[in-house]
Amino acid sequence: MEQAEQTHLEVTVRRGDADGGKDEVFRVPAHDNQTILDVVSWIQQYSDPTLTYRFACRVGMCGSCAMMVNGEPRWTCRTHVNKVLDGNKLHIAPLRNLPVIKDLAVDMDPFFDKWVEAEGKHHPTKTRDDPIEQINPESAERSEANAGIECINCSVCYAACDTVAGNPDYLGPAALQRAWTLFNDAKNEDKQTILDAVSGTSGCHNCHSMGSCTHYCPNDLNPMAAVAGLKRETAKSFFRRRKNA
Repeated sequence: MEQAEQTHLEVTVRRGDADGGKDEVFRVPAHDNQTILDVVSWIQQYSDPTLTYRFACRVGMCGSCAMMVNGEPRWTCRTHVNKVLDGNKLHIAPLRNLPVIKDLAVDMDPFFDKWVEAEGKHHPTKTRDDPIEQINPESAERSEANAGIECINCSVCYAACDTVAGNPDYLGPAALQRAWTLFNDAKNEDKQTILDAVSGTSGCHNCHSMGSCTHYCPNDLNPMAAVAGLKRETAKSFFRRRKNA
């Protein structure tokens, strides 16, 4: 019995859909260098083929495999079991703050809809017929833009955000970081449109600066710093308009 406990994991998986769900326990063989995604895949392949989850690259580039692991949002392909194991147990659930489609797969539409709301789309300064503009890669603005450019839309920061949990309309750290990236991009026009989009009742000033987004970002980005930058710029914009009114 003691040997069995050492060679197997007790894995609890949240099963269900938008109407609710329940926990289900699986006994999974333990292996060296095993990832959480390995565990989920084993359950689907050898125990219950109806288990629904999402993944693609398996090497931490696509972000599609993010789930809640023992209550924390993580990329499951890059999270090793021995780093998060609680005794001999694991609890795996869908990302929080997003609607559940089925089991461990969530609907990402609200996440991406907020990118659009935050004007997280490029507003070009030139057309394809214009010569390519040369940008100084050492400029302060380019450095700020580069700081968040490696976001791969995994939604880990969104799931970690307690402000989103308490206010579903809040744009969230990823959308605001994207807005800050574009605000600092010399090739992006109409910065005021971005500031107007992120300064409303669901925008950057809702952030409580708790830092969960930065703490959990698997790419070591700093969305909290981006939100702070937007807070400064929207405040400047407000007082400029008051002065010129």
